[in-house]
Amino acid sequence: MVPNPLALIAEVTHHCPLHCVYCSNPVQLAGMYSELSTAEWLSIFQQAGKLGMLHAHLTGGEPLARTDLTELIAAARASGLYTNLITSGIGLSNQRLKALVDVGLDHIQLSFQDSREDSANWIAGAKAHAHKIELAHLIRQHKVAFTVNLVVHRQNLDHLDETIAFIEQMKPERIEIAHTQYYGWALINRAVLLPTRAQLEKAVEVVAAAEKRLAGRIRIDSVVPDYYAKYPKACMGGWGRRLMLINPAGKVLPCHAAEVIPGLEFENVREHTLEWIWQESPSFRRFRGEDWMPEPCRSCDRRTEDFGGCRCQALLLTGDPTATDPACSLAPKHHVIEAAVLEANSENGIAKPTTASSFVQLQQQNATLWNYRTNPE
Repeated sequence: MVPNPLALIAEVTHHCPLHCVYCSNPVQLAGMYSELSTAEWLSIFQQAGKLGMLHAHLTGGEPLARTDLTELIAAARASGLYTNLITSGIGLSNQRLKALVDVGLDHIQLSFQDSREDSANWIAGAKAHAHKIELAHLIRQHKVAFTVNLVVHRQNLDHLDETIAFIEQMKPERIEIAHTQYYGWALINRAVLLPTRAQLEKAVEVVAAAEKRLAGRIRIDSVVPDYYAKYPKACMGGWGRRLMLINPAGKVLPCHAAEVIPGLEFENVREHTLEWIWQESPSFRRFRGEDWMPEPCRSCDRRTEDFGGCRCQALLLTGDPTATDPACSLAPKHHVIEAAVLEANSENGIAKPTTASSFVQLQQQNATLWNYRTNPE
């Protein structure tokens, strides 16, 4: 029997006020009309607690779009789960923040797009930066753990040192420097997001210096992006090994992008218990263990560390979810990654959008598609 999951990722909604072009959420999103009800989420948290899960990460979309968020956090905490709110901060006032903390919110993870207001709003597709700064100062007035999440990419890596110093002033316990992961919208927009090797090498130096300077005060977590790594990451700790994700419509997934894999039917919490889905469902068992692995994974000493890499990335880049993740330097189709990196570092690579308006146009196009998929007529 597989050990029970450690954490629940609760995607309580796909609605979001931002239109970030690096968003890794699926292009096909669940509409608000199909979202799980308050009572259904309460049952989920109770089941998660009984399974011995430790954490509940409430995310989206933007979880603050749920008017019942206070009730959801209270239920998760009552079920014995450490509660973490992953948010853009849009829709969070001091009064609402206090209410969330009062019912048991343990941790808040606030996203920033940049240290510079114009650039941050430009990347997010919304004028949100000033509100985020104000909110960060309000958070420090409450007894809640605080992480600042910064998604980095080609458009903001060149002044990472400035951005870390900017975040430092907010006094979080932790800074998460998250390189863009190329799924969903981020894969569609990869040409304007994938950094050059020089940018990455400089960023590694900046992070190392910041870790040394902030040691004992602020923890910094940063991982080299897949496209420049020698080996792939153990996506989500391995397929169906540590984490369980529930999307707004109730489908239970091993990761947020798993629905892109054709031929896999994911069970719904409206029809099955979390325990049955975790232990027995064909979808969660599909890529557990080593039987499914092709060569060179099957013979590789790292197969119990990275589990062949990400199944979704393998599908998106090779068309085959059973292939070795092309991010691995040993993968037969590693050339797909090499080609993307070569383009990013070539003279023809897109260092910046041709004009600011062209990038705005891209955001507007994405926003139109996003709105259609979340609110279809």
